[in-house]
Amino acid sequence: MKAKDVMTRRIPTVAPDVAVVDAAKKMHKYRIGGLPVVEANGKIAGIVTECDLLRCVDVTTGKRQPSWLQFLVGPTRAAEEFARSHARRVADVMTPDPFTVGEETPIEDIVGLMEGHNLKRIPVVRQGKIVGIVSRASLMSELLKTAKHGEARTADDRQLRQTVLSEMDRTALAPSAMVDVQVDDGVATLTGTIFDERDRAALISLTENVAMVRAVQDRLACVPCGASLDADDLATAERAVL
Repeated sequence: MKAKDVMTRRIPTVAPDVAVVDAAKKMHKYRIGGLPVVEANGKIAGIVTECDLLRCVDVTTGKRQPSWLQFLVGPTRAAEEFARSHARRVADVMTPDPFTVGEETPIEDIVGLMEGHNLKRIPVVRQGKIVGIVSRASLMSELLKTAKHGEARTADDRQLRQTVLSEMDRTALAPSAMVDVQVDDGVATLTGTIFDERDRAALISLTENVAMVRAVQDRLACVPCGASLDADDLATAERAVL
């Protein structure tokens, strides 16, 4: 699968000169944790998240950083944080030049970006213009769909598949709703998602040790527990299997 197969195409966006309070209202309206920031020409300028908005404080509060913190971070960093916390426009708080992928980018590469940079969403662009977004929610939704059990070609393949699934259940190496196996002419293909790379090695070894399995193809995607899903992601993923 590729980005175009899992991305959300109709996505809310925000302009760089929009007030941060309006960006917050839009996030609340659509129940999302981040918005692509798009220029008038359609090209992506950045991404703004709920964490960015939480840094913004009301100037009337007069909040100041403790002197010891200013000493640690230095005057330049302190000035940057002050400007950021008192920002009024999205352009002042967004992350500019965010990681992006193309429509043909494989899911494995997208998961790698999310894992390596602790990202919850990645814009999909075509010639610099945003055409969709891949979030953990959309990714998990698709992975859960692929975990639904299908039919193998022959009776032998069906029996092998059932044996592997039974071994998974017996050893409890992975939730059966998240990992599936398909067998074609004795070749077992593991699909779905895991939360620890050690599970990958264990599942491959388990499958290889089932009699009559000739080879194992690994198509598992790893979404580490450290990169946990937020409430919206979980709700979307749960709806995908109902």
